[in-house]
Amino acid sequence: MSEPVTLAELRSVDLFDDIDDEQLAEWVPVASAEELEPGDLIFEQDEDPPGLKLLLEGESIVVRIEGERTEPVGRQIAPTWMGAIAVLTGGPLGVRMKADTPCRVALVKADDFRRLAFSQPAVHQRVMRQVAPVMSRITGMEQNRERLASLGTMAAGLAHELNNPAAAARRAAAQMEEALDVIGSTMGRFVDSGIEREEASALVTLQQEALAGAEERTARDTLDVADAEEELIARLEELGVSEPWRLAEPLAAAGVDRAWLDRVSTLAGSATDAAVAWVAATLTVRGLAGELQESTKRMSDLVGAVKSYAYMDRGDLVEVDLHEGLETTLAVLGHRLKHTEIEVVREYDKSLPKLTVRGSELNQVWTNLLDNAIDALGDRGTITISTRGEADGARVEVSDDGPGIAPENRERVFDSFFTTKEVGHGLGLGLSTAHRIVVDRHHGMITVDSEPGATSFRVWLPLTQS
Repeated sequence: MSEPVTLAELRSVDLFDDIDDEQLAEWVPVASAEELEPGDLIFEQDEDPPGLKLLLEGESIVVRIEGERTEPVGRQIAPTWMGAIAVLTGGPLGVRMKADTPCRVALVKADDFRRLAFSQPAVHQRVMRQVAPVMSRITGMEQNRERLASLGTMAAGLAHELNNPAAAARRAAAQMEEALDVIGSTMGRFVDSGIEREEASALVTLQQEALAGAEERTARDTLDVADAEEELIARLEELGVSEPWRLAEPLAAAGVDRAWLDRVSTLAGSATDAAVAWVAATLTVRGLAGELQESTKRMSDLVGAVKSYAYMDRGDLVEVDLHEGLETTLAVLGHRLKHTEIEVVREYDKSLPKLTVRGSELNQVWTNLLDNAIDALGDRGTITISTRGEADGARVEVSDDGPGIAPENRERVFDSFFTTKEVGHGLGLGLSTAHRIVVDRHHGMITVDSEPGATSFRVWLPLTQS
């Protein structure tokens, strides 16, 4: 139920600080108050506000709805005013406001508010002075959301890239443990079977022959190995070796043959199965060690790429090789290219000197340009990255042979919140962020030329920064 508002209540709100009581009295008859309970709606997001609202008592909470996620934005504490900017500019509110405690809220309907605000310039000016800070906060929130979304995508991609070598290393470690158990138990089998020192020494020689064969035959023809496996399995079965199919693969890859198995059988006697398993396990461990080295190197390379991408352990202004930044960005975006037919062509001018730049910020530029090129191409196409020295600076060009940017959109691609992507696939801040970093932070230039089949973003950067 609506209640009248007093002059004293209105005077407590700073929106009216610059007008006298006579002017303020004009607001009393057009303002009506109501009592709200916690959880009651004050303003709904993406709807036109009914007018100016004055929070006379209590506190409200401000949230932003993104899909199914609700993100807290801030709080309003009485006495204060809300919704004035949206009413004057004619746009919907970008947030939802609800009472967080028992509140007393007054409404001045939109038409009445506009009439009085325009007739009392002091009120209008106070509202307009808040436009820039509010827009700055909104832009900052959206930029943070864009960065978080990019980081989430990047983290998911890196997690996927790291998972493959990590899984390979884990699998190799488990198999190595099993092989080492076989190797460790072999000596006991030799002793139990009564193998003399001379025969044991000869078996070690045969083991070394197999290891040397494995070193020489890493690229052996797959078909030859398969044929050799069948022959070895047949001979191992004749010798009474259990599970011969498990031992034949590493032995065949090492190039051993029936004659080698016969020599082992002659020397080992009743311990032939243990001797063959021992050599096979040794060969397996050698191969698994190589897999572990390759897997851990891959993980180390990925971590190094991320560290280089972010320029960790370095100051704000850093001296960098542009090509290093481009390559680490490609490594970080590798997961987006992995299952496509997109070709990346590099045309680097290796004579370019190092540049003094804000390294981690500049990599955001390459990320946005390359990410947009990948989006434009879809599953196939060509991205060309070229660099060259030019007029006391360096030029980097990222081109793609995708469908191009529509003529009516080319002039707006660097505007904040402008995007040609589908809803939910971009906030229109990537290229505006790239423009700000290049132009404002590095005193450079960024331009775009586009037609169907040829889109090029060109970045010029000075060699040094003040």
